[in-house]
Amino acid sequence: MAKVAKIDETNRKQLSAMNSATLARIRADDSVQVLSDDGLQLFGIPDFFSAEECERLMEMIDMVARPSPVFQVDYGRQARTSFSGDLNHNDPFVRSLHRRMDDLLGVDEQFGETLQGQRYEVGQEFKPHHDWFDTSQDYWKGDVASGGQRAWTLMVYLNEVEEGGNTDFPKANISVPPQPGTLIMWSNVLADGKPNMDTLHAGTPVVKGVKYVVTRWYRGRRWY
Repeated sequence: MAKVAKIDETNRKQLSAMNSATLARIRADDSVQVLSDDGLQLFGIPDFFSAEECERLMEMIDMVARPSPVFQVDYGRQARTSFSGDLNHNDPFVRSLHRRMDDLLGVDEQFGETLQGQRYEVGQEFKPHHDWFDTSQDYWKGDVASGGQRAWTLMVYLNEVEEGGNTDFPKANISVPPQPGTLIMWSNVLADGKPNMDTLHAGTPVVKGVKYVVTRWYRGRRWY
């Protein structure tokens, strides 16, 4: 138990230092819009991806999309009913998008997980959840060894949705509708590196149309 506690404490300090640096960089960036900077630290950038990039990503998602997995101990199989798939991190186009996200945060590419695409059809959703890992669960043993806790979430909407498909943050009373090319991002941890409960969020059901997004999570240290 002492060894696990030591690993968790080390990762917490890494997260705290990363959070301080990335927040300072983001707040100094004139292209970033502050959506919430209280309990939830949520930011947005319109037109982060071009229309052409969004179209290309949607085509790539359709090629890899499978029923989305979940950590069943946390949410249950019906909590996430979309289709998703990891994009090829060696693809030059994908790497160029990775670098744009890396530059935004000011972190090394290897801290970021591979860009994941998600497709939500009518009725599909992702019920309220957190992106950070529950360190009390068995799966944490693998994740602490492969990058540790998730520090940041960056998500980009790829298309308009006729109805539904917002990203809701119930504890902050904020709802962000799909807007093609728009990036939203939030810190998953507090200033001390501990998980932020206010990051609870949900992908609300698509009522009409289809929703495409890509998401990239950043760890507290290099992910592999």
